[in-house]
Amino acid sequence: VQLQASGGGLVQAGGSLRLSCVASGRTFSSYVMAWFRQAPGKEREFVAAVSRGGGSTYYLDSVKGRFTISRDNAKNTVYLQMNSLKPEDTAVYYCAADRGIIVSSMGNPDHYDYWGQGTLVTVSS
Repeated sequence: VQLQASGGGLVQAGGSLRLSCVASGRTFSSYVMAWFRQAPGKEREFVAAVSRGGGSTYYLDSVKGRFTISRDNAKNTVYLQMNSLKPEDTAVYYCAADRGIIVSSMGNPDHYDYWGQGTLVTVSS
């Protein structure tokens, strides 16, 4: 599967952005989808994941209540709605997909087989 992320940009602290990630292929609904981010000089960090049917979601503690992950399997798209953005949210955001991943492994980037190209989110103070 090929992933194409978009929606990044420059926003002031407290603002909002919605990231999108469109997947190719006809088996999108069989993949767990996730968002990771990587700030300069830091390791890639799990942000959020959503189950294959969209009924279960998982978040990094620091984004709970501010970010919402969702998916539209009819459109082969996963979203990350980011509200109340903070300067520390500044990073390149990547979408990722894996068919066989389990809940205990969702936070580990090494367990995802497919990655998008990344979209830059910059939050100014």
